[in-house]
Amino acid sequence: MSVSKPFRCFLPILCLLTACSTRSVMSDFQIPFETNPNQTLLYEEAIACYKKMAAAHPHVFRLQESGNTDSGQPLHVAVLSPEGIFDAQKLRAEGYTIWLINNGIHPGEPEGIDATVLFLRTLLRRNDLSDFLKKIVLVIVPVYNVDGCLNRNSYSRANQDGPVAYGFRGNARNYDLNRDFVKCDSRNARSFNALFQYWQPDVFVDNHTSNGADYQYVMTLIATQHNKLEAPLGDFLQTAMLPFLYQKMQEKGWEMTPYVDTKDETPDSGLVGFCDYGRYSTGYAAMWNTIGFMPETHMLKPFKDRLWSTYAFMETVLDFVRAQGPALREARAAAQERTRTKTTFVLDYQLDTSRYDDLMFKGYTAGYKPSEVSGLPRLYYDRSAPYTKKIPYYNYFQPAKQVEKPQAYVVPQAWEAVLERLRLNGVEMHALPEDTVLETETYFIRDFKTRNAWEGHYFHTDVQVELRKMQRHFFKGDFLIYTNQNANRYVVETLEPQGADSWFAWNFFESVLGQKEYFSAYVFEDLAAEYLKKNPALHAELENLKKNDPGFAQNPDAILDWVYRHSPWYEPTHRMLPVARLPKIKDK
Repeated sequence: MSVSKPFRCFLPILCLLTACSTRSVMSDFQIPFETNPNQTLLYEEAIACYKKMAAAHPHVFRLQESGNTDSGQPLHVAVLSPEGIFDAQKLRAEGYTIWLINNGIHPGEPEGIDATVLFLRTLLRRNDLSDFLKKIVLVIVPVYNVDGCLNRNSYSRANQDGPVAYGFRGNARNYDLNRDFVKCDSRNARSFNALFQYWQPDVFVDNHTSNGADYQYVMTLIATQHNKLEAPLGDFLQTAMLPFLYQKMQEKGWEMTPYVDTKDETPDSGLVGFCDYGRYSTGYAAMWNTIGFMPETHMLKPFKDRLWSTYAFMETVLDFVRAQGPALREARAAAQERTRTKTTFVLDYQLDTSRYDDLMFKGYTAGYKPSEVSGLPRLYYDRSAPYTKKIPYYNYFQPAKQVEKPQAYVVPQAWEAVLERLRLNGVEMHALPEDTVLETETYFIRDFKTRNAWEGHYFHTDVQVELRKMQRHFFKGDFLIYTNQNANRYVVETLEPQGADSWFAWNFFESVLGQKEYFSAYVFEDLAAEYLKKNPALHAELENLKKNDPGFAQNPDAILDWVYRHSPWYEPTHRMLPVARLPKIKDK
């Protein structure tokens, strides 16, 4: 069989914006924030900072173009490699820990953009950089949502305390890019998928700002949901990494709390953990056994505090990676081996409300008073009445849907949008060398609910399916995907229609839901009557249905449609998922 090569040679062939130069460029530049603590970098200013750093330190720091964005501007990626190694495969082979930082996915939440420039500048000033970053490489996306960053305003973050101007949440096509990591409607996401697969980071940080309730903390944290991480990575996160991060941040004067998503209206009711599905950055990272963090600074705190707490968080992650990099890679390698070999995969999760941890929380007393706008009661938080008290933290999730993986899937070549995304993610695929008939398990979609107009899709949930064993004809060039690879979780969660972020959920197979042929009732009446006479068991089933359902019995159109759907004239591919499961196949 011919083999489709994984998309691994994306970055090495890119044109470097900064080649080695004999001319030294000063890296002791200032950013606007340092003279005005309520100012954030323009997009052009941010990229200029990276170019200055790359020109001043060409042997250890490079800035690259890594694909496109919907703005028409390139997506930039910066790499800090203290030993001057910029080949990801070589770095992994030599035992380096790779850390990916993403900024500006929501450009109205810009502190990560500025904090990362200052963080890198501090590192590049060190005389002992190669010892300080021993076996560690930083990969940085300076601004991910370039489109939104160029759409600068002062009003879209109505409740936020600075900066004076910032970018917009939506990109050039008005997508929220933190819902796009699986469906990849944007060029930004497709570029990100490719660069993520090239670098295959061990840890990932995506800098954000949160809204919602008022409380005393500047920094809150979303960590990859530990129950979703493959063993032993989830336990490593819970017992080693998170305690370290929380303790060190407190020692640095930036005490953190988990992301404040309240069980009821206010934090007193308890906090609920975030189930980060693949559409989100950290959920996408988890599909690849990468521990992800979304530091979420509090938008009601001054911009300068949000920036410096973001700086401190990145510094603290680096502290952990310096101390525990080998242990992190070891846990991740074990998780990858389990992903390749295990047989059962979870497609969706539900919150376990019977379990919670006690969390000491520092909040403000909430109350209600008459609204000056509506005259009705409104919520407010009294900052003159702070409290510290124990509240429940619900952060345990359990499987809601599971599936046994097949030995392989078959994806017909007609479904190019799906195949493009599989290639971007380095999924190993084998083209069938000739037309063939295969014994398959094939899904038929029986029912679903649809969410209207969300992120460019009519998103499907509560998908109900019927799995049939049947022979199917496939063509030369259709693709066989074996489930013995690192991409297993990504493959299973997207190809299985009941997956929370499956291709079916995101409408990639929408055309199979519509019938292409039907009947004229006055003609089919005679065919239906004759067919029922020749099939008395079916006729008896129909009569029983009419007897038990008076509404159906009085609906001639429904009765005729029922007969049609149980006849050979009904098209066999209606609501049939194009992707097939192969429970048993011959060796490759």
